[in-house]
Amino acid sequence: MDTDYVIEMLHITKEFPGIRANDDVTLQLRRGEIHALLGENGAGKSTLMSVLFGMYQPENGTIKKDGREVKINDPNDATALHIGMVHQHFKLIDVFTVLDNIILGAEDTRMGFLQKKQARAKVSALSERYGLAVDLDAKVEDITVGMQQRVEILKMLYRDNEVLIFDEPTAVLTPQEIEELIEIMRGLSREGKSILFISHKLNEIMAVADRVTVLRKGRCIGTVNTKDTTKEELSRMMVGRPVQLVVDKGEAHPGDVVLNVEHLHVPSKLYKKDAVHDVSFSVRAGEIVCIAGIDGNGQTELVYGLTGLEKPSGGHIALCGHDITHAAVRARSAAGMSHIPEDRHKHGLILDYTLAQNMVLQRYQEKRFENHGFIRFGAVREYAEELIKQYDVRSGQGADTIVRSMSGGNQQKAIVARELDRDMPLIVAVQPTRGLDVGAIEYIHRQLVAQRDAGKAVLLVSLELDEVMNLSDRILVMHGGEIVGAFKGGEIDAQELGLYMAGAKKQHKQTEKEA
Repeated sequence: MDTDYVIEMLHITKEFPGIRANDDVTLQLRRGEIHALLGENGAGKSTLMSVLFGMYQPENGTIKKDGREVKINDPNDATALHIGMVHQHFKLIDVFTVLDNIILGAEDTRMGFLQKKQARAKVSALSERYGLAVDLDAKVEDITVGMQQRVEILKMLYRDNEVLIFDEPTAVLTPQEIEELIEIMRGLSREGKSILFISHKLNEIMAVADRVTVLRKGRCIGTVNTKDTTKEELSRMMVGRPVQLVVDKGEAHPGDVVLNVEHLHVPSKLYKKDAVHDVSFSVRAGEIVCIAGIDGNGQTELVYGLTGLEKPSGGHIALCGHDITHAAVRARSAAGMSHIPEDRHKHGLILDYTLAQNMVLQRYQEKRFENHGFIRFGAVREYAEELIKQYDVRSGQGADTIVRSMSGGNQQKAIVARELDRDMPLIVAVQPTRGLDVGAIEYIHRQLVAQRDAGKAVLLVSLELDEVMNLSDRILVMHGGEIVGAFKGGEIDAQELGLYMAGAKKQHKQTEKEA
């Protein structure tokens, strides 16, 4: 018996209607190591970790903790075994303070009274020890996503967990926050914590993990030491074929202006000032213009203003020569705008509808899908199945799958398929590859370049520096709600771009016109 393993998941099989999510998977976690779990969207990574955390019960297989077989019926059992999990979509209560969220469910009481003073002291000591600075009295709804993640980590540490599961921990973080998280994970590992880390970002896995277990279509492909492998080898194990990690694209040939934005102001929901301040730019047919920046610098509000989710407080927006500054969302959509939104759950999908229904959300009133006010469900299903096949959207029951049950990456693919297939002159793509694996990223990048080459105007908003550097024909950098730099693709390196994103450098106003 090897007691060096803190967790052993042996021959785990987990099935859902129409899909075997985990098929005889074995995963062994050593004490004090950072172990990455790598795989495509829908490969079964989150399912496997949910089995370990007691959220699902496997059909077959055994779990051992410290060499002893255990039964984990629910997350309380997992917590009792000192296993904690930070989920991809955080499980925090927005209107509670940071401190209340951390102690919720593990409150220290004496004679029925909450011992908040002791709790505060313990949390402060933990945040000091692990370098997790947070404002304990701030409400969760008022703090950044990166801070929310720290709250989730402190929740695990407060419960004295020794096995820490991170599900896609960097999917919503800025490059700087990712650096900080990697340092935090290294610190936790040095303290003797054992970390399981789900990801499909190869750079991060190579930087932080000791070993990697690769899943493909629910099966375990193998476990390798990171020091003995390469990104190319890992991507081949994950996808089953060689993957191009750099976008192959020719020279852009920009045509007429499709989107023109002049002196745009968009108010902030949080503060009594504009989140977007006097922003002007244009996007032409046949080019990809990228808005780069650190999260929270007005990109979200800019997109809301362009797409009609928020009313601008000043300025003008023209699409194909028509003023759409105050047009409704549907009117903008009909005027020629496709939108891949930042928040796929809030603005991209109706989670309790089927995949087929979600594929025609903007088109159900077209003659093809409607007859005298009645939806032609046969035509809708046929169309959805075409898109599912073309974009390799994986789900348990095809077009009939309820979207809520699909993996995040496949939900994203469904939105991209729907929006690109609408064949509009302007595509507003906001973090189109968030939460996607290398195979899917390669495919979507190729699709965006193909749209550009077909004469579409593409406005890309991305926090991923690699994506910005790889795809852009022009880069506009946003900081503090303004455009602080404009560059042609290829004329700036990632380091200098980072300085503009952080606000350390700034160009003069007229530069956008020149660029």
